[in-house]
Amino acid sequence: MLSRTEDPALMLAKERLAQQLTVIAGKNAGNKALREHEVKKLLKEYGLNVPKGKFIPSGAALNARGLSYPLVAKVSSSAIPSKSDRGGVVLDIDDRKSLGRAVARLMKMELAEGVLIEEMAPPGVEVIIGGIVDRQFGPVVMFGIGGIFVELFRDVAFGLAPVSEEDALRLAKQVKGYRLIEGHRGKPAMDLTALSKVMVTVSRLMATGMIEEMDLNPVALYPDKAIILDAKMSLRSRLQNNSS
Repeated sequence: MLSRTEDPALMLAKERLAQQLTVIAGKNAGNKALREHEVKKLLKEYGLNVPKGKFIPSGAALNARGLSYPLVAKVSSSAIPSKSDRGGVVLDIDDRKSLGRAVARLMKMELAEGVLIEEMAPPGVEVIIGGIVDRQFGPVVMFGIGGIFVELFRDVAFGLAPVSEEDALRLAKQVKGYRLIEGHRGKPAMDLTALSKVMVTVSRLMATGMIEEMDLNPVALYPDKAIILDAKMSLRSRLQNNSS
């Protein structure tokens, strides 16, 4: 078995990611945490699905051309880790007037750097996919079912990064809520190929050693796709310092 440093796919991911994160970190001097639209742009470049959206920087005019209602508006700031807890998310915006009011309010929030507006995704099976750097084991990928499963039951599973597609599916099957993914009470099964792709990509990014933490929560699963609805990422201190 190849080690992490010998894996050609991982070496390529590390080289590519180093260039991308160096550019992003240079724009965010002093901040380890990336903004949501930056994380989603990065993930989209790796072939993952994110909602169609636009980032409106502070002071810029509102522009929602090309987006279809209903929309969601989120305050954007590297200093606000939990937007929902701060009232920084407005859902189900169905016209331009309501969008204008929502964006104006969010722009006035303390520490706001702009607003991300996105098309609302239809309801799906929500899961959490993330990664951390464990002091003992190194890069680790995490999977769990969203909602009450993770909040009350801590129904999550962990694996060493990087993982293969087969490893990713084995990891997913470890959680009790997996029945929601494979189909339950007449409901269709979710797209396991799309799910494993997100998990494998997150694990490879974590295994490069350049990312301190990733949190994709939630990722909405459907019978034919997976969409990352919210995304957080923080850089390792060494990378951030080297960009300053």
